[in-house]
Amino acid sequence: MPSERIFKDEASEEKGERARMSSFVGAVAICDLIKTTLGPKGMDKILQSTGRGRKVTVTNDGATILKSLHIDNPAAKVLIDISKAQDDEVGDGTTSVVVLAGELLREAEKLVALKIHPMTIIAGYRMAAESALKVLLKRVVDNKEDAEKFRSDLMKIAMTTLSSKILSQDKVHFAKLAVDAVMRLKGSTNLESIQIIKKPGGSLTDSFLDEGFILDKKIGIGQPKRIENAKILVANTAMDTDKVKIYGARVRVDSMTKVAEIEAAEKDKMREKVNKIIAHGINCFINRQLIYNFPEELFADAGILAIEHADFDGIERLALVTGGEIASTFDNPESVKLGHCKLIEEIMIGEDKLIHFSGVEMGQACTIVLRGASDHLLDEAERSLHDALCVLSQTVNDSRVLLGGGWPEMVMAREVDDLARKTPGKKSLAIEAFSRALQAIPTIIADNAGLDSADLISQLRAEHHKEESNAGIDVITGQVGDMAELGISEAFKVKQAVLLSATEAAEMILRVDEIITCAPRKREDRM
Repeated sequence: MPSERIFKDEASEEKGERARMSSFVGAVAICDLIKTTLGPKGMDKILQSTGRGRKVTVTNDGATILKSLHIDNPAAKVLIDISKAQDDEVGDGTTSVVVLAGELLREAEKLVALKIHPMTIIAGYRMAAESALKVLLKRVVDNKEDAEKFRSDLMKIAMTTLSSKILSQDKVHFAKLAVDAVMRLKGSTNLESIQIIKKPGGSLTDSFLDEGFILDKKIGIGQPKRIENAKILVANTAMDTDKVKIYGARVRVDSMTKVAEIEAAEKDKMREKVNKIIAHGINCFINRQLIYNFPEELFADAGILAIEHADFDGIERLALVTGGEIASTFDNPESVKLGHCKLIEEIMIGEDKLIHFSGVEMGQACTIVLRGASDHLLDEAERSLHDALCVLSQTVNDSRVLLGGGWPEMVMAREVDDLARKTPGKKSLAIEAFSRALQAIPTIIADNAGLDSADLISQLRAEHHKEESNAGIDVITGQVGDMAELGISEAFKVKQAVLLSATEAAEMILRVDEIITCAPRKREDRM
């Protein structure tokens, strides 16, 4: 009996060679798509959505590009997932991880063509990844004890991360912003307390870091513009009930006085609610929902600053930063936790008025205000800065640092090559292939910069056969340079995540020998 009968009519399956072929093609295609964005001279991609508004994103952040692609190929989806995981875990290296996994599969394809079993290749890759990680661990630098050196390490890492992004022209300025913001966190990796506000106008160099919290709202009419020692009640409650709110409710009255009575009753109800809120002894009330004119008047009379329609992110962050909690009932004031800050005032950024909370309870909170020519530029600047902040906050915890610029890959490749020479059997071919895949990263960095990669990589390899070499690619001069002198550093955690994720993903795709696609569910005619 033919096996085709097992599946429904429209289901399809690919077996053996064809399945493997399909996986390799998908993974390598994704790798080729994204590799032009790697390195300081990487190019950007424009992503245009087909939805309403045809939203356009200009980016060279690997994870952002891959997230936006809708892809059928299952192997390509695995690569997209590792890139997302890399973005969530360490923030940077999203392109490198996909490129490395793609190169490992490209090499594996050649080995499979030589009739080497995928399991042998996997075993070789495993051994190679272990030895590569060991040699990196030997060469890490850790300056956690020396605050001055550690700060300069962080600056170098931030500048290296930003140099492949849109902020590369002003990387010193933004590296300083990022390092200052992360140093305020005092070792926590929670980036919630760093807020990024984007305001079109000005140039990127006008961006600045401000301690405290900025809320993108205006202060209402007739309310105090400046409050010292503020007690803040953050709420999510309806303050617009001076209308009958039940839909379809009909009230029959026989005279206008009755209508006036209903209105008066509603006003009294509102006044009672406002008085309950005032009873908390606050001088600033921030609500997520609307505040109508009547309650706003009452607050203004009581000298309380009332802010309406604060967006939810803003409100949650504000509650976190000022040490308050979001309240929605006001019957027992003693159980509501108020937020505190030293000063609330109105500030101007460009053309817009915003509200600035300074001296907040959570001392590490700060706001980075980004300025720039257009919204697309600001979005990309925010993504770049977010990458830098993620990497820095991880580095503060795990302070081991490596040199950058293709140096770690060459160190690992050399070690892996040595291992291949010592290993008998077919595994050694897989280990050699791993070393070639590692060298592909500096090759691509050089290619993207328009340099002669074959020449540069052979020079690099020769340099690395000397003991303790610091050689890497200096993209600016187009030669092999000393990475320690140029101050190009990367976080160990990023490299470790790239190496392990890429190897595991390649391994997973190599194990596949059959791809089964389900039949689509038919829509039943419900006539």
